[in-house]
Amino acid sequence: MTMQEPLLRPDTVPGPSPTRLGENTIALAKRLSLWYNETTFEIRDAKEPTDDTNSFCCGVGFGAQDQAIIVSVPLYNLLWIDVGASSVTIKYAAPAKASVKAASLTYPYEFPCHDEVEKWVMSLLDVAYGDAQSRKRCKVLINPFGGQGYAQQMFDKKARPILEAANCFLDVEVTSHHGHAIEIAQKLDIEAFDAVICVSGDGVPSEVFNGFGKRPDALTALRKLAVCQLPGGSGNAMCWNLTGTDDVAAATLAIVKGIRKPMDLISITQGRERLLSFLSQSFGIIAECDLGTEDLRWMGGARFTVGLLQRVIKQTVYPCDLAVKVAIEGKEEIRDHFRSRGNKQGGSQGETDEYIGDGLPPLRFGTVTDDLPEGWELIHQPNMGNFYAGNMTWMSAGAAFFPASLPNDGMFDLVCIDGTISRRKAVSMLLAVEDGSHFDLPHVQYRKVLGYRIVPHKREGVKEEYISIDGERIDFAPFQAEVHEGLGMVLAKSHVYDAPGV
Repeated sequence: MTMQEPLLRPDTVPGPSPTRLGENTIALAKRLSLWYNETTFEIRDAKEPTDDTNSFCCGVGFGAQDQAIIVSVPLYNLLWIDVGASSVTIKYAAPAKASVKAASLTYPYEFPCHDEVEKWVMSLLDVAYGDAQSRKRCKVLINPFGGQGYAQQMFDKKARPILEAANCFLDVEVTSHHGHAIEIAQKLDIEAFDAVICVSGDGVPSEVFNGFGKRPDALTALRKLAVCQLPGGSGNAMCWNLTGTDDVAAATLAIVKGIRKPMDLISITQGRERLLSFLSQSFGIIAECDLGTEDLRWMGGARFTVGLLQRVIKQTVYPCDLAVKVAIEGKEEIRDHFRSRGNKQGGSQGETDEYIGDGLPPLRFGTVTDDLPEGWELIHQPNMGNFYAGNMTWMSAGAAFFPASLPNDGMFDLVCIDGTISRRKAVSMLLAVEDGSHFDLPHVQYRKVLGYRIVPHKREGVKEEYISIDGERIDFAPFQAEVHEGLGMVLAKSHVYDAPGV
Protein backbone atom coordinates (compact mmCIF):
# COMPACT_ATOMS: atom_id res chain seq x y z
CA MET A 1 0.00 0.00 0.00
CA THR A 2 1.33 3.43 -0.92
CA MET A 3 1.33 5.65 2.14
CA GLN A 4 0.36 9.30 1.77
CA GLU A 5 2.55 11.87 3.42
CA PRO A 6 0.77 13.65 6.29
CA LEU A 7 0.29 17.29 5.38
CA LEU A 8 1.83 19.32 8.18
CA ARG A 9 1.85 22.65 6.36
CA PRO A 10 0.20 25.90 7.35
CA ASP A 11 -1.13 26.59 3.87
CA THR A 12 -4.78 25.93 3.12
CA VAL A 13 -5.59 22.69 1.34
CA PRO A 14 -9.23 22.46 0.25
CA GLY A 15 -11.00 19.25 1.23
CA PRO A 16 -14.54 17.91 1.17
CA SER A 17 -16.68 19.84 3.63
CA PRO A 18 -20.38 19.04 3.69
CA THR A 19 -22.82 21.62 5.01
CA ARG A 20 -23.79 19.29 7.81
CA LEU A 21 -20.81 17.66 9.51
CA GLY A 22 -22.31 14.31 10.46
CA GLU A 23 -21.14 11.04 12.00
CA ASN A 24 -17.74 11.08 10.26
CA THR A 25 -16.81 14.47 11.75
CA ILE A 26 -16.44 15.74 15.28
CA ALA A 27 -15.52 19.25 16.39
CA LEU A 28 -12.97 19.54 19.17
CA ALA A 29 -13.16 23.34 19.28
CA LYS A 30 -14.85 26.15 17.40
CA ARG A 31 -12.40 25.88 14.51
CA LEU A 32 -10.86 22.45 15.00
CA SER A 33 -12.47 19.21 13.83
CA LEU A 34 -11.61 15.60 13.02
CA TRP A 35 -12.91 13.87 9.89
CA TYR A 36 -12.54 10.47 8.22
CA ASN A 37 -13.83 8.37 5.37
CA GLU A 38 -13.06 4.77 4.37
CA THR A 39 -9.41 5.53 3.51
CA THR A 40 -8.28 8.75 5.17
CA PHE A 41 -8.24 10.54 8.52
CA GLU A 42 -7.88 14.34 8.67
CA ILE A 43 -7.51 17.07 11.24
CA ARG A 44 -9.16 20.22 9.92
CA ASP A 45 -8.95 23.87 10.86
CA ALA A 46 -12.09 25.77 9.84
CA LYS A 47 -11.94 29.36 8.69
CA GLU A 48 -13.43 32.04 10.91
CA PRO A 49 -17.22 31.97 10.47
CA THR A 50 -18.70 34.89 8.50
CA ASP A 51 -21.93 34.87 10.52
CA ASP A 52 -23.21 33.52 13.79
CA THR A 53 -25.34 30.73 12.35
CA ASN A 54 -22.72 28.07 13.16
CA SER A 55 -23.44 26.05 16.29
CA PHE A 56 -21.91 23.14 18.18
CA CYS A 57 -23.47 20.40 20.26
CA CYS A 58 -21.50 17.68 22.05
CA GLY A 59 -18.55 18.20 19.72
CA VAL A 60 -20.52 17.93 16.50
CA GLY A 61 -20.39 21.09 14.41
CA PHE A 62 -22.68 22.47 11.72
CA GLY A 63 -21.66 24.97 9.08
CA ALA A 64 -18.04 25.95 8.43
CA GLN A 65 -17.93 25.31 4.70
CA ASP A 66 -14.25 26.06 4.02
CA GLN A 67 -11.57 24.19 5.89
CA ALA A 68 -7.80 23.79 5.83
CA ILE A 69 -6.43 20.29 6.24
CA ILE A 70 -3.56 20.54 8.69
CA VAL A 71 -2.92 16.79 8.99
CA SER A 72 -3.94 14.00 6.59
CA VAL A 73 -3.17 10.37 7.45
CA PRO A 74 -4.16 7.21 5.56
CA LEU A 75 -6.30 5.04 7.83
CA TYR A 76 -3.77 2.24 7.30
CA ASN A 77 -1.22 4.42 9.11
CA LEU A 78 -3.50 5.40 11.99
CA LEU A 79 -2.37 3.48 15.08
CA TRP A 80 -4.48 4.75 17.98
CA ILE A 81 -6.18 7.80 19.52
CA ASP A 82 -6.08 8.31 23.27
CA VAL A 83 -8.96 10.35 24.68
CA GLY A 84 -8.06 12.20 27.86
CA ALA A 85 -10.15 14.37 30.14
CA SER A 86 -9.50 17.47 28.04
CA SER A 87 -7.38 16.41 25.04
CA VAL A 88 -6.94 13.77 22.36
CA THR A 89 -3.59 12.29 21.31
CA ILE A 90 -3.42 10.96 17.77
CA LYS A 91 -0.78 8.28 17.17
CA TYR A 92 0.14 7.30 13.64
CA ALA A 93 2.95 5.98 11.43
CA ALA A 94 4.44 8.97 9.63
CA PRO A 95 6.51 8.56 6.43
CA ALA A 96 10.25 8.77 7.07
CA LYS A 97 12.27 8.59 3.86
CA ALA A 98 11.49 5.12 2.46
CA SER A 99 10.06 3.90 5.76
CA VAL A 100 7.73 5.03 8.54
CA LYS A 101 8.13 6.05 12.16
CA ALA A 102 5.83 6.49 15.13
CA ALA A 103 4.50 10.02 15.57
CA SER A 104 1.85 11.68 17.70
CA LEU A 105 -0.10 14.92 17.91
CA THR A 106 -2.11 16.17 20.88
CA TYR A 107 -5.06 18.59 20.66
CA PRO A 108 -7.21 19.97 23.48
CA TYR A 109 -10.97 19.86 23.10
CA GLU A 110 -13.17 22.58 24.50
CA PHE A 111 -16.50 20.87 24.71
CA PRO A 112 -17.25 18.96 27.94
CA CYS A 113 -18.47 15.82 26.14
CA HIS A 114 -15.76 13.23 26.87
CA ASP A 115 -18.09 10.29 26.30
CA GLU A 116 -19.15 11.63 22.91
CA VAL A 117 -15.55 12.15 21.81
CA GLU A 118 -14.57 8.66 23.02
CA LYS A 119 -17.51 7.05 21.24
CA TRP A 120 -16.63 8.83 17.99
CA VAL A 121 -12.97 7.85 18.28
CA MET A 122 -13.83 4.18 18.79
CA SER A 123 -16.00 4.28 15.66
CA LEU A 124 -13.04 5.71 13.76
CA LEU A 125 -10.66 3.03 15.08
CA ASP A 126 -13.11 0.30 14.08
CA VAL A 127 -12.89 1.57 10.51
CA ALA A 128 -9.11 2.06 10.69
CA TYR A 129 -8.53 -1.56 11.77
CA GLY A 130 -11.31 -3.20 9.78
CA ASP A 131 -10.90 -6.99 9.97
CA ALA A 132 -7.60 -6.65 11.83
CA GLN A 133 -7.47 -7.09 15.59
CA SER A 134 -6.43 -3.96 17.45
CA ARG A 135 -4.24 -3.89 20.56
CA LYS A 136 -2.67 -7.25 19.79
CA ARG A 137 -0.98 -9.15 22.63
CA CYS A 138 2.43 -10.10 21.28
CA LYS A 139 5.12 -12.48 22.41
CA VAL A 140 8.30 -11.11 20.82
CA LEU A 141 11.26 -13.44 20.25
CA ILE A 142 14.52 -11.76 19.28
CA ASN A 143 17.47 -13.68 17.88
CA PRO A 144 20.44 -11.59 19.12
CA PHE A 145 22.63 -12.99 16.35
CA GLY A 146 20.17 -12.02 13.59
CA GLY A 147 20.55 -8.97 11.36
CA GLN A 148 24.35 -9.22 11.65
CA GLY A 149 23.93 -8.82 15.39
CA TYR A 150 21.64 -5.77 15.27
CA ALA A 151 18.24 -7.46 15.59
CA GLN A 152 17.52 -6.23 19.12
CA GLN A 153 18.70 -2.72 18.33
CA MET A 154 16.51 -2.61 15.21
CA PHE A 155 13.50 -3.80 17.17
CA ASP A 156 13.95 -1.25 19.98
CA LYS A 157 14.55 1.65 17.60
CA LYS A 158 12.12 0.97 14.76
CA ALA A 159 9.52 -1.61 15.79
CA ARG A 160 8.82 -1.11 19.47
CA PRO A 161 7.70 2.55 19.13
CA ILE A 162 5.09 1.60 16.51
CA LEU A 163 3.81 -1.39 18.49
CA GLU A 164 3.56 0.67 21.68
CA ALA A 165 1.86 3.55 19.85
CA ALA A 166 -0.73 1.02 18.66
CA ASN A 167 -1.32 0.00 22.31
CA CYS A 168 -0.04 -3.53 21.68
CA PHE A 169 0.97 -5.58 24.71
CA LEU A 170 4.58 -6.76 24.41
CA ASP A 171 6.37 -9.58 26.20
CA VAL A 172 9.91 -9.57 24.81
CA GLU A 173 12.34 -12.45 25.18
CA VAL A 174 15.81 -12.88 23.66
CA THR A 175 16.70 -16.38 22.47
CA SER A 176 19.98 -17.77 23.76
CA HIS A 177 20.65 -20.91 21.73
CA HIS A 178 19.58 -22.94 18.72
CA GLY A 179 16.20 -24.52 19.45
CA HIS A 180 15.36 -22.03 22.22
CA ALA A 181 12.27 -20.82 20.35
CA ILE A 182 11.02 -24.43 20.21
CA GLU A 183 11.28 -24.64 23.99
CA ILE A 184 9.51 -21.30 24.46
CA ALA A 185 6.67 -22.23 22.09
CA GLN A 186 6.17 -25.59 23.83
CA LYS A 187 5.61 -23.90 27.19
CA LEU A 188 3.90 -20.68 26.06
CA ASP A 189 0.57 -19.71 27.62
CA ILE A 190 -1.43 -19.56 24.43
CA GLU A 191 -4.35 -17.84 26.16
CA ALA A 192 -2.15 -14.85 27.03
CA PHE A 193 -1.18 -13.89 23.47
CA ASP A 194 -2.57 -13.30 20.01
CA ALA A 195 0.66 -13.45 18.01
CA VAL A 196 4.31 -14.44 18.18
CA ILE A 197 6.59 -11.91 16.48
CA CYS A 198 9.97 -13.36 15.49
CA VAL A 199 12.69 -10.74 15.09
CA SER A 200 15.02 -13.02 13.20
CA GLY A 201 15.65 -14.85 9.98
CA ASP A 202 13.36 -17.70 8.95
CA GLY A 203 14.83 -20.13 11.48
CA VAL A 204 12.95 -18.78 14.51
CA PRO A 205 9.46 -18.87 12.88
CA SER A 206 10.24 -22.47 11.90
CA GLU A 207 11.17 -23.24 15.51
CA VAL A 208 7.95 -21.64 16.77
CA PHE A 209 5.77 -23.74 14.46
CA ASN A 210 7.66 -26.86 15.53
CA GLY A 211 7.40 -25.93 19.20
CA PHE A 212 3.63 -25.68 18.80
CA GLY A 213 3.67 -28.99 16.95
CA LYS A 214 5.29 -30.74 19.92
CA ARG A 215 2.57 -29.64 22.38
CA PRO A 216 -0.25 -31.96 23.50
CA ASP A 217 -2.62 -29.22 22.28
CA ALA A 218 -0.70 -28.73 19.03
CA LEU A 219 -3.77 -28.14 16.87
CA THR A 220 -5.15 -25.47 19.22
CA ALA A 221 -1.80 -23.70 19.52
CA LEU A 222 -1.19 -23.68 15.75
CA ARG A 223 -4.69 -22.36 15.08
CA LYS A 224 -4.81 -19.78 17.86
CA LEU A 225 -1.47 -17.96 17.77
CA ALA A 226 -0.47 -16.15 14.59
CA VAL A 227 3.23 -16.39 13.75
CA CYS A 228 4.87 -13.44 12.03
CA GLN A 229 8.33 -12.08 11.35
CA LEU A 230 10.23 -8.82 11.49
CA PRO A 231 13.36 -8.92 9.31
CA GLY A 232 16.35 -9.93 11.39
CA GLY A 233 18.24 -12.33 9.14
CA SER A 234 19.65 -12.76 5.66
CA GLY A 235 16.54 -14.20 3.95
CA ASN A 236 13.46 -12.95 5.81
CA ALA A 237 11.16 -14.82 3.44
CA MET A 238 8.13 -14.86 5.75
CA CYS A 239 8.32 -11.10 6.12
CA TRP A 240 8.58 -10.53 2.37
CA ASN A 241 5.61 -12.77 1.60
CA LEU A 242 3.25 -11.49 4.31
CA THR A 243 4.19 -7.78 4.50
CA GLY A 244 5.82 -7.10 1.12
CA THR A 245 8.89 -5.44 2.63
CA ASP A 246 12.07 -6.04 4.60
CA ASP A 247 11.94 -2.60 6.20
CA VAL A 248 11.54 -3.15 9.94
CA ALA A 249 9.19 -0.23 10.61
CA ALA A 250 6.99 -0.80 7.55
CA ALA A 251 6.77 -4.51 8.38
CA THR A 252 5.80 -3.63 11.95
CA LEU A 253 2.96 -1.46 10.67
CA ALA A 254 1.84 -4.37 8.47
CA ILE A 255 1.76 -6.63 11.53
CA VAL A 256 -0.21 -4.06 13.55
CA LYS A 257 -2.77 -3.88 10.73
CA GLY A 258 -2.32 -7.53 9.74
CA ILE A 259 -5.31 -9.87 9.40
CA ARG A 260 -5.30 -13.46 10.66
CA LYS A 261 -4.89 -15.89 7.78
CA PRO A 262 -4.65 -19.69 7.84
CA MET A 263 -1.59 -21.08 6.10
CA ASP A 264 -0.70 -24.56 4.90
CA LEU A 265 2.06 -26.39 6.75
CA ILE A 266 4.04 -29.39 5.58
CA SER A 267 4.94 -32.45 7.66
CA ILE A 268 8.44 -33.82 7.06
CA THR A 269 9.30 -37.32 8.26
CA GLN A 270 12.87 -38.61 8.38
CA GLY A 271 13.66 -41.77 10.30
CA ARG A 272 11.37 -41.62 13.32
CA GLU A 273 11.29 -37.83 13.43
CA ARG A 274 8.42 -35.61 12.30
CA LEU A 275 8.80 -31.88 11.90
CA LEU A 276 6.83 -29.03 10.36
CA SER A 277 7.93 -26.86 7.45
CA PHE A 278 6.30 -23.52 6.66
CA LEU A 279 8.63 -22.30 3.91
CA SER A 280 10.69 -24.69 1.81
CA GLN A 281 12.54 -27.97 1.40
CA SER A 282 15.53 -28.24 -0.88
CA PHE A 283 18.03 -30.78 -2.12
CA GLY A 284 20.64 -30.00 -4.73
CA ILE A 285 21.94 -26.64 -5.78
CA ILE A 286 19.61 -24.52 -3.59
CA ALA A 287 20.34 -26.51 -0.44
CA GLU A 288 24.05 -26.35 -1.11
CA CYS A 289 23.91 -22.59 -1.71
CA ASP A 290 21.81 -22.10 1.41
CA LEU A 291 23.89 -24.22 3.77
CA GLY A 292 27.25 -24.50 2.05
CA THR A 293 27.95 -20.76 1.87
CA GLU A 294 28.18 -19.97 5.57
CA ASP A 295 31.63 -18.51 4.93
CA LEU A 296 29.91 -15.87 2.78
CA ARG A 297 27.25 -14.90 5.35
CA TRP A 298 28.87 -11.44 5.62
CA MET A 299 27.52 -10.78 2.11
CA GLY A 300 23.90 -10.99 3.29
CA GLY A 301 21.43 -12.18 0.64
CA ALA A 302 24.08 -11.87 -2.10
CA ARG A 303 25.76 -15.05 -0.85
CA PHE A 304 22.97 -17.13 -2.42
CA THR A 305 23.54 -15.57 -5.85
CA VAL A 306 27.30 -16.07 -5.65
CA GLY A 307 26.85 -19.69 -4.57
CA LEU A 308 24.38 -20.37 -7.39
CA LEU A 309 26.64 -18.94 -10.07
CA GLN A 310 29.60 -20.97 -8.82
CA ARG A 311 27.63 -24.22 -9.11
CA VAL A 312 25.80 -23.37 -12.34
CA ILE A 313 29.11 -22.85 -14.11
CA LYS A 314 30.19 -26.35 -13.03
CA GLN A 315 26.84 -27.88 -14.14
CA THR A 316 26.63 -29.72 -10.83
CA VAL A 317 24.18 -32.64 -10.55
CA TYR A 318 22.69 -34.27 -7.45
CA PRO A 319 21.43 -37.83 -8.10
CA CYS A 320 18.36 -39.07 -6.21
CA ASP A 321 15.27 -41.25 -6.40
CA LEU A 322 11.98 -39.36 -6.34
CA ALA A 323 8.28 -40.21 -5.99
CA VAL A 324 5.70 -37.41 -6.20
CA LYS A 325 1.95 -37.23 -5.48
CA VAL A 326 0.98 -34.65 -8.08
CA ALA A 327 -2.11 -32.47 -7.66
CA ILE A 328 -1.82 -30.30 -10.80
CA GLU A 329 0.71 -31.01 -13.57
CA GLY A 330 0.29 -28.58 -16.47
CA LYS A 331 1.40 -24.96 -16.22
CA GLU A 332 -1.79 -23.58 -17.74
CA GLU A 333 -3.85 -25.60 -15.29
CA ILE A 334 -1.67 -24.31 -12.46
CA ARG A 335 -2.18 -20.75 -13.68
CA ASP A 336 -5.96 -21.27 -13.82
CA HIS A 337 -5.92 -22.70 -10.29
CA PHE A 338 -3.88 -19.79 -8.97
CA ARG A 339 -6.20 -17.17 -10.46
CA SER A 340 -9.45 -18.88 -9.47
CA ARG A 341 -8.43 -20.10 -6.02
CA GLY A 342 -6.55 -16.92 -5.18
CA ASN A 343 -9.72 -14.89 -5.61
CA LYS A 344 -11.50 -17.13 -3.10
CA GLN A 345 -9.01 -16.81 -0.24
CA GLY A 346 -10.26 -13.51 1.12
CA GLY A 347 -11.79 -14.65 4.45
CA SER A 348 -10.01 -13.28 7.51
CA GLN A 349 -10.55 -16.24 9.81
CA GLY A 350 -11.20 -19.11 7.41
CA GLU A 351 -10.04 -22.42 8.80
CA THR A 352 -10.55 -25.93 7.55
CA ASP A 353 -12.65 -28.19 9.80
CA GLU A 354 -11.10 -31.46 8.63
CA TYR A 355 -8.78 -31.79 11.66
CA ILE A 356 -10.01 -33.34 14.87
CA GLY A 357 -8.33 -34.08 18.18
CA ASP A 358 -5.66 -32.10 19.98
CA GLY A 359 -2.34 -33.13 18.48
CA LEU A 360 -0.97 -32.88 14.95
CA PRO A 361 -3.22 -34.31 12.23
CA PRO A 362 -2.49 -37.88 11.14
CA LEU A 363 -0.35 -38.49 8.07
CA ARG A 364 -2.37 -39.50 5.03
CA PHE A 365 0.64 -41.01 3.25
CA GLY A 366 2.44 -42.47 6.24
CA THR A 367 6.10 -41.85 7.00
CA VAL A 368 9.28 -42.29 5.01
CA THR A 369 9.89 -45.63 6.78
CA ASP A 370 6.56 -47.05 5.60
CA ASP A 371 5.97 -48.80 2.30
CA LEU A 372 5.62 -46.43 -0.61
CA PRO A 373 2.01 -45.13 -0.74
CA GLU A 374 -0.26 -46.69 -3.34
CA GLY A 375 0.16 -45.06 -6.73
CA TRP A 376 3.57 -43.59 -5.91
CA GLU A 377 6.61 -44.67 -7.95
CA LEU A 378 10.25 -43.99 -7.13
CA ILE A 379 12.03 -42.85 -10.27
CA HIS A 380 15.81 -42.52 -10.46
CA GLN A 381 16.93 -38.99 -11.27
CA PRO A 382 20.66 -39.13 -12.10
CA ASN A 383 20.89 -35.54 -13.36
CA MET A 384 18.85 -33.67 -10.75
CA GLY A 385 20.23 -30.13 -10.56
CA ASN A 386 17.63 -28.51 -8.36
CA PHE A 387 14.88 -30.04 -6.24
CA TYR A 388 13.02 -27.25 -4.51
CA ALA A 389 9.60 -27.46 -2.82
CA GLY A 390 7.97 -24.35 -1.37
CA ASN A 391 4.94 -23.03 0.43
CA MET A 392 5.55 -19.29 -0.12
CA THR A 393 6.37 -17.23 -3.21
CA TRP A 394 9.46 -15.31 -2.10
CA MET A 395 12.42 -17.30 -0.81
CA SER A 396 14.41 -14.09 -0.30
CA ALA A 397 14.45 -10.55 -1.66
CA GLY A 398 14.23 -10.67 -5.47
CA ALA A 399 13.68 -14.44 -5.60
CA ALA A 400 10.03 -15.23 -6.43
CA PHE A 401 10.82 -18.90 -6.81
CA PHE A 402 7.23 -20.17 -6.39
CA PRO A 403 5.04 -17.57 -8.15
CA ALA A 404 1.97 -19.85 -8.19
CA SER A 405 2.09 -20.46 -4.44
CA LEU A 406 -1.02 -19.74 -2.38
CA PRO A 407 -1.18 -19.60 1.43
CA ASN A 408 -4.10 -21.96 1.89
CA ASP A 409 -4.92 -24.12 -1.11
CA GLY A 410 -3.95 -27.49 0.36
CA MET A 411 -1.04 -27.88 -2.07
CA PHE A 412 2.57 -26.84 -2.25
CA ASP A 413 4.79 -26.15 -5.23
CA LEU A 414 7.67 -28.25 -6.56
CA VAL A 415 10.34 -27.05 -8.98
CA CYS A 416 12.76 -29.54 -10.54
CA ILE A 417 15.51 -28.57 -12.97
CA ASP A 418 17.96 -30.80 -14.81
CA GLY A 419 21.53 -30.04 -13.81
CA THR A 420 22.88 -30.63 -17.31
CA ILE A 421 21.06 -27.77 -19.04
CA SER A 422 23.32 -25.25 -20.74
CA ARG A 423 24.95 -22.53 -18.69
CA ARG A 424 23.13 -19.93 -20.76
CA LYS A 425 19.75 -21.44 -19.92
CA ALA A 426 20.70 -21.77 -16.26
CA VAL A 427 21.76 -18.12 -16.02
CA SER A 428 18.61 -16.95 -17.85
CA MET A 429 16.52 -18.93 -15.37
CA LEU A 430 18.30 -17.30 -12.41
CA LEU A 431 17.57 -13.87 -13.86
CA ALA A 432 13.91 -14.79 -14.44
CA VAL A 433 13.44 -15.88 -10.82
CA GLU A 434 13.46 -12.22 -9.77
CA ASP A 435 9.91 -11.69 -11.02
CA GLY A 436 8.72 -15.31 -11.25
CA SER A 437 8.85 -15.43 -15.06
CA HIS A 438 10.96 -18.62 -14.90
CA PHE A 439 7.59 -20.34 -14.39
CA ASP A 440 7.07 -20.34 -18.17
CA LEU A 441 10.56 -21.55 -19.16
CA PRO A 442 10.35 -24.99 -20.83
CA HIS A 443 13.30 -26.43 -18.87
CA VAL A 444 11.65 -25.58 -15.53
CA GLN A 445 9.37 -28.39 -14.32
CA TYR A 446 6.75 -26.78 -12.07
CA ARG A 447 4.07 -28.85 -10.31
CA LYS A 448 1.46 -28.46 -7.59
CA VAL A 449 1.87 -31.42 -5.26
CA LEU A 450 0.31 -33.06 -2.20
CA GLY A 451 3.43 -34.90 -1.11
CA TYR A 452 6.65 -36.59 -2.17
CA ARG A 453 9.40 -38.98 -1.07
CA ILE A 454 13.02 -38.33 -2.00
CA VAL A 455 16.03 -40.61 -1.55
CA PRO A 456 19.24 -38.62 -2.05
CA HIS A 457 22.45 -40.33 -3.16
CA LYS A 458 25.90 -39.38 -1.97
CA ARG A 459 28.34 -38.28 -4.64
CA GLU A 460 31.73 -39.83 -4.84
CA GLY A 461 34.48 -37.60 -3.51
CA VAL A 462 32.09 -35.00 -2.02
CA LYS A 463 32.60 -34.48 1.71
CA GLU A 464 29.52 -32.38 2.55
CA GLU A 465 26.02 -33.08 1.23
CA TYR A 466 23.03 -30.94 2.18
CA ILE A 467 19.28 -31.06 2.67
CA SER A 468 17.60 -27.86 3.84
CA ILE A 469 14.23 -27.50 5.58
CA ASP A 470 13.20 -23.85 6.05
CA GLY A 471 16.87 -22.93 5.71
CA GLU A 472 17.98 -25.35 8.45
CA ARG A 473 20.11 -28.43 7.82
CA ILE A 474 18.77 -31.93 8.43
CA ASP A 475 20.45 -35.31 8.00
CA PHE A 476 21.42 -36.34 4.49
CA ALA A 477 18.96 -39.22 4.34
CA PRO A 478 15.60 -40.07 2.72
CA PHE A 479 12.63 -37.97 3.79
CA GLN A 480 8.95 -37.65 2.96
CA ALA A 481 6.64 -34.64 2.90
CA GLU A 482 2.90 -34.00 2.84
CA VAL A 483 0.80 -30.87 3.13
CA HIS A 484 -1.83 -29.94 5.76
CA GLU A 485 -4.32 -27.37 4.53
CA GLY A 486 -4.68 -24.30 6.76
CA LEU A 487 -2.94 -25.87 9.75
CA GLY A 488 -0.94 -22.77 10.73
CA MET A 489 -1.91 -19.15 11.36
CA VAL A 490 -0.15 -15.95 10.29
CA LEU A 491 -0.77 -12.20 10.09
CA ALA A 492 -0.86 -10.83 6.54
CA LYS A 493 -1.74 -7.71 4.56
CA SER A 494 -3.55 -9.67 1.87
CA HIS A 495 -5.33 -12.96 1.27
CA VAL A 496 -2.53 -13.95 -1.14
CA TYR A 497 1.20 -13.43 -0.93
CA ASP A 498 2.56 -9.99 -1.75
CA ALA A 499 4.07 -11.17 -5.04
CA PRO A 500 3.62 -10.93 -8.85
CA GLY A 501 1.75 -14.23 -9.26
CA VAL A 502 1.32 -16.07 -12.57
